[in-house]
Amino acid sequence: MVFLEFEKPLEKLYEQLEKLRKLNEEDELDMTDKIAEIELMIQKKSREIYSNMSGWQKVQLSRHPQRPYAEYYIKSVTSKFIELHGDRYFKDDKAIVGGIGKIGNQSVVLIGQQKGENIKMRQYRNFGMANPDGYRKALRLMKLAEKFNYPVITFIDTPGAYPGIEAEERGQAEAIARNLFEMANLKTPIIVYVIGEGASGGALGIGVGDRIFMLENTWYSVISPENCSTILWRNWDHKEEAAEALKLTPEHMLQQGLIDEIIKEPLGGAHNDPEKMAKNLKAHIVKQIKDLLDLDTVSLLAQRVNRYKIMGHFTEI
Repeated sequence: MVFLEFEKPLEKLYEQLEKLRKLNEEDELDMTDKIAEIELMIQKKSREIYSNMSGWQKVQLSRHPQRPYAEYYIKSVTSKFIELHGDRYFKDDKAIVGGIGKIGNQSVVLIGQQKGENIKMRQYRNFGMANPDGYRKALRLMKLAEKFNYPVITFIDTPGAYPGIEAEERGQAEAIARNLFEMANLKTPIIVYVIGEGASGGALGIGVGDRIFMLENTWYSVISPENCSTILWRNWDHKEEAAEALKLTPEHMLQQGLIDEIIKEPLGGAHNDPEKMAKNLKAHIVKQIKDLLDLDTVSLLAQRVNRYKIMGHFTEI
């Protein structure tokens, strides 16, 4: 197991638990009572740590190296999945995965930002930072969904759109803006899940939807705490302060009416029980699809546009 800085008290308890289990198995000593005691201590300490997390700690947990990524959820919630490639303009962006799948008897189009499970795959996936080609691929798949009236399900998990010169040369801003426009008018249901990091326009490029949900240990913001700290204080030293000021946690998003619901994770994060998390997510998706497919196209689009109209506060002079 990998423990983050604020999880260090748990690491010591797990080390004790492992030693006791070895003694119980190898030395034929009955350590059952002691093991049960340590397990209770772990449960108590876990609840203590995870029930009172700061914004920065949630950011850290959303980046946990063992956390399930989009591809895991896509393959877990579908009985059949066929990945589709390329934007039909330039190339196939590996930072975005997408295709057609089946959830029960319902065909859907699934799109997600994929980071990669190890160093080699993270480089291959460009750390989940999409180029314009990725957003154009996503839009191509959405248009395919619209043609056949398949619901669209997107999984957001990115530190942001790729900021390289080549991305700007190929129209990064235009590609994201085009997705915002097209998703607002797409004549089929769109369900959005923030499963990890939701940073900047990179997240918003596949984030316009009829229903928007965040997993418990995720964040959603116009900028990361580190970059915010760099702009305001010229260094990363104030990232924790920036995380609090940005109000980027699911709780803040729900209070501001920017999302519809927070989806609970297993204690300690989705990586502690990926199968349970995927099972819960699938049940949630099935319910949302059923609710949205009951709406006619006119009502669906009217509700979608209205949800964005009422966001924020302004004063007319």
